[in-house]
Order: sequence, then C-alpha cells, then structure tokens
Amino acid sequence: MKKIIHNLLQISILFSFSSFAHGQENATDFTEMGMRLFESRDYKEALISFTKSIEQDPRHYQAYYMRANTKKKFEDKHGAMKDYNKSIELKPDLVEAYFERGNIKFDLQDYYGAISDYSNTILLNENHIEAYFKRGQAKHQLEAFQDAINDCSKILQINKKNVDAYYLRGILKIEHGQTESGCLDLSKAGELGDLKAYEVIREKCNQKCFIN
Repeated sequence: MKKIIHNLLQISILFSFSSFAHGQENATDFTEMGMRLFESRDYKEALISFTKSIEQDPRHYQAYYMRANTKKKFEDKHGAMKDYNKSIELKPDLVEAYFERGNIKFDLQDYYGAISDYSNTILLNENHIEAYFKRGQAKHQLEAFQDAINDCSKILQINKKNVDAYYLRGILKIEHGQTESGCLDLSKAGELGDLKAYEVIREKCNQKCFIN
C-alpha cells in the first residue's frame, strides 16, 4: 500500500501546482493534502480532506481509494468497502483497491469474496506476493489445502527466501497429511529466522522418525 500511496502522491503533486498558483484548491489539491495528513497519521483531517476532494470531483478515484484506507484506520470496514467499490468502478485496474478490499472481506470471514479480490489483484499484477499469501490464507480457512499450498509455492518461485511462505506451506502440508515435506518447510522457515516454526516442529514433527 505504501508504494501506491507514494505513486498517487507524486501524480497529485504534478497536477496541483497550477491551481495553487491561482489560489484555488481543486480535487487533486485536497487529495494531495489528504495524503500528507494520512502519512503523518492525522487520519481525522485526512478523512475530511479526501471528502472535500470527492465533493469537488465525484469521479476522483484516488480520493475514494485513500478515503477507504483512512476509514480502515477507524475500523469502519463497511464504509471502506463502499469507497473501494467506487474506486474500482471508476478505475477497474486499480490493483491495490482489489487487494485492500480483499483484506476487509477476509477480516469479515467472507473467504470466497476475499479469494475473488486477491485473484483479481494477481490478474493485474502476477508478482503480487502479498495477494498470493493472503489468498493462501483464505483457502486455508476453507480447507482447500492443495490450492493454498500452490499459492505458497508460487511465492517461493518469485522469492525463494520468503519465510512466511515456507511457514504457511509447512502448516498446510502437515494438515494435508504431507507431514515430512511440511516439517522440512518449517525447518526452512526456522533457518530463515522464524523461531515460532520450531515450536510447531516440536509439536508436530518429532512424533515420528523419517528415514530416507
């Protein structure tokens, strides 16, 4: 999310100079101001600024996206969902809007809906590691173990040192009956610095002795 905020902020700055020069504030100016307030964690004022932007231009998708992010800070999940919906309606290829909306659905235990949004995120950005990981977690909740394992494996194709993917894949494999392979994944996660992997290894992997 930090990357897209940075990109939107750069775009906003480029378009704001002319209006400031004439002493007028337009939708882009309010969005830029809101982004600065958001980054400084002044979420109340950021929310006001993004709302003013939308009042100036009801089709300003950046303002809807950023207002949704701000509403999440206030735990207003349904309000954020509504704004993510609008930002996607106005800009159907806004990758992070799908991802963030998926996160809300995940939190609300709408796992099928979350998977759909994470899949759309991946369609727009095939290397979106966080979307693969969250989709894997959602599939785990639905006990679609092999599909979730595949998502973790895809992450490791992109980044072979992703500790979270090794840990989750290890858990999934063990629950799916692939104990030895799962324990090896957990061992790799521990090797990469995830100490909680060793807790699972002690609990799940030391009951049998595997001999190759």
